[in-house]
Amino acid sequence: MSFIAVIPARAASTRLPDKPLLDIGGKPMVVRTAQQAALSGASRVVVATDDARIQAAAQQHGFEALLTRPDHPTGTDRLAEVAAQLQLAPDVIMVNVQGDEPLIDPELINHVAQLLAGQPDAAIATCATPIIAASALFNPNIVKVVCTQQQRALYFSRAPIPWARDALADGVQKLAPGLPALHHIGLYAYRVAFLQRFSSLEVGPLESFESLEQLRALENGYSIAVHITDTHPAAGVDTADDLARVRESFVNRL
Repeated sequence: MSFIAVIPARAASTRLPDKPLLDIGGKPMVVRTAQQAALSGASRVVVATDDARIQAAAQQHGFEALLTRPDHPTGTDRLAEVAAQLQLAPDVIMVNVQGDEPLIDPELINHVAQLLAGQPDAAIATCATPIIAASALFNPNIVKVVCTQQQRALYFSRAPIPWARDALADGVQKLAPGLPALHHIGLYAYRVAFLQRFSSLEVGPLESFESLEQLRALENGYSIAVHITDTHPAAGVDTADDLARVRESFVNRL
């Protein structure tokens, strides 16, 4: 089963300007991410950016890179433009790999692509991992997902879901034993046909309030399959501390 890994990479970042170009072990972050994606079994790896410098950096390291519009509201919209530029068939599977994930597990990329391929009634496939600390459950920067018994997403939220009513009755933030709390990992697989429809879907109140674009699919009646992994993936790069941690990781690899 073939799929394409696409890495949206924007230069604009409030906390880390020119983030995709920041050096990690002698190579730009976006290149490190693309190298991980290339190990996933993807038939093609494409960097999608609105900045010619990022395009050039990717190309200099042997990766395909496309210039896309600078005004896309989401990475999913940027993927849709990539599909149009490449004139991909409607049934082609594309995996959105965030450009600030230089430590992403290649097998996870493959699992998400395979999951979507095996579930033709799902519009999207993504992944999650069990939450093992109360601090993560109550952190609004960590997105949670609750699923059906068939591992289809019911809802995504920045709030602590599911809410353990009895265990939290005393007001103390803790993780109730056995709580099926899942940390959503922002890795998505789509078919081109769905990407072509996504931007025309109505943005609902849930997406607006939570600021989570995957809720647009749920609000419009589409199904999201969730791969649950026990492996807790390395965090991406959002802050200077994250960058230092990832750089140290690459130093230790040498």
